Order: sequence, then C-alpha cells, then structure tokens
Amino acid sequence: MKLPKTYGYLKKDLDFIETSLHQTIQANHPILRNASTELLNAGGKRIRPVFVLLSGQLGEFDIEKIKKVAVSLELIHMATLVHDDVIDEAELRRGKPTIKKRFGNRVAMYTGDYILARALEEITSLKNPNVHRILSKTIVEVCIGEIEQMKDRFNWNQDLKNYLRRIKRKTALLIATSCQLGGVVSGLSDKESRKMFQYGYYIGMSYQIIDDILDFTSTSKVLGKPAGNDLLQGNITLPILYGMQNEDFNRLLKRTFHNPENVSKKEMNEIINKLQSVGAIEKSYELSELYLKKALHTLKSLPDKKARKTLEDIAKYIGKRRS
Repeated sequence: MKLPKTYGYLKKDLDFIETSLHQTIQANHPILRNASTELLNAGGKRIRPVFVLLSGQLGEFDIEKIKKVAVSLELIHMATLVHDDVIDEAELRRGKPTIKKRFGNRVAMYTGDYILARALEEITSLKNPNVHRILSKTIVEVCIGEIEQMKDRFNWNQDLKNYLRRIKRKTALLIATSCQLGGVVSGLSDKESRKMFQYGYYIGMSYQIIDDILDFTSTSKVLGKPAGNDLLQGNITLPILYGMQNEDFNRLLKRTFHNPENVSKKEMNEIINKLQSVGAIEKSYELSELYLKKALHTLKSLPDKKARKTLEDIAKYIGKRRS
C-alpha cells in the first residue's frame, strides 16, 4: 500500500491546498515567480499539509483556517530546502536541477527568503497569538538547526545526542508543529494539541532516521541524488554514528575522508558496503521503530475518529518504508 492511498479521502482538500500554494507564491518579478513555481512543481509528498488536515479533523474542521496553516508550513519547508541546497552546493533535488543550479546562489537565497515571507504573510490572517507564537518558536529552532548542521560538518567526534537534536530541528519540528497547529485552529484542547505535537515529533524523528538510512541503501535513481550524498556533504547521520562503533569501519571512513573533496565513487561504494555489513543499518531501523511505537502510543488518548486511524496507518507505513 502506497502512502497516498492511506489518506486518499483527503484528495479534495489537498487539491485545494495545492491550488492555494500556487496562488500564494505568485510574484510580480518574473525570476522570483519562475524560481518559486519550478520548486513547487518539482513535487514532494506534501506530508505537512496532510498532518495539518488530519489533526484538524480531530476537532472542529474549518478548511479556510486549515488551508492557511497548511500553506504556511509547506512554504516554510520549501524555503528551508532552497537554503539547504545553497549551503550544501547541491545540484539535484528529487532528480531535478535545484534553484541554486538553475539560477545561481543569489537568486536561490532571495527565492527562499521570498517564499518564507509569503508563508508568514499567509498565516498572519489568523488572529490567534498562540499560532504565531508556536510558529515563530519553530522557525527560530529550525534556523539554529541549520547553523548547527554547518558547524558539525565532518565532525567525527559528535555523538547520538548531537544527531538527535539536529534532526529534531531539521525535520521533526516542522512535522510536530503541523500536527499541533492543525489541532489548535480546530479547537482541540491544549492537552490534545500537545499530544498531537508529540505524535508529530516522534513521526518526524522516525521519518528522518529512515531517510538517513535510505541515503545508503537506496539507489541514486530513487533518491534523485548520489547514494551516500549526506556523508559526501559532511553530514554525519545515524548509520555512520553506529558504524563508527566498529573499529574497521571507523578506520576505513577516516582514511577515505582524509581529503573529502577527492572521494571517488568506488571508495563511496566501499564505505556503503562496509556500513551495511557491520549492523549499523539494522540498529538504525531499531531506533526508528522505537519512535514509531511512541507515536502510536501518543494517539491513544486522542478522539477516536477516522483521522486518528489514518494517523496510525501513516506511522505503520513509515516503519515499513524502504524507498
């Protein structure tokens, strides 16, 4: 079962949000308009809008309020991708040239800034100070995460705590905020909205861990970027941290990346093969599964509606994801 089938009944609302995304990013300047539209047309799972919709359906659902939250959070996510690609000097995303590659660093940075500004403009129409407080805090944490990721490039001495804090800011927080704000604008209680935040946090942690695993176990064609690309960019992910507990792998890794800019495809394949042979992949999946179990447990105290069952199905699907 593919993930979209899990929430196929949301298609009408998701189409409405997709149309709103296209309308929101339209700019008077042709370069900003073209760059923003290309990024949006590159696709994506739109998982954040899905979580906003589902959490909203646990309360008093209002598609206009939900739309504003969903559009804002997806645009914030898009803005971070553009900035990420500049920082990482990435030329491909989802198998297509990045904004940085197509238009250059300056246009890419301004495009990311423009998309972020449109996201904030969209959500200001909601006259709920709590929504703005939660979103502002999230953006601050995401920015700190970007700086921390830059600081930790090729830092072989970081530990599990560093990694978990980084992926919380990189991925889990926006998903958690999507779940929380969908509940807030739909009238869930503070306790229920916090539960939704917890669910989103656990799901986001698991999702990013599996993404980091797939960077080593999937193909370049499926990934839309070279296998092992995170490591080539200097990002030390969970499989690498676990792999470094093996002395042979640790020596191979540091010898290969003594000069990071000259790592060949053959050397990268050797790293990947060795990583898979020392149990690091299996151990990474185990941690992902722990987060998913926590996510499922969190849902038990929320309203027993169709949306809750869908949230359970999404968690189970993510645990089985291998591509």
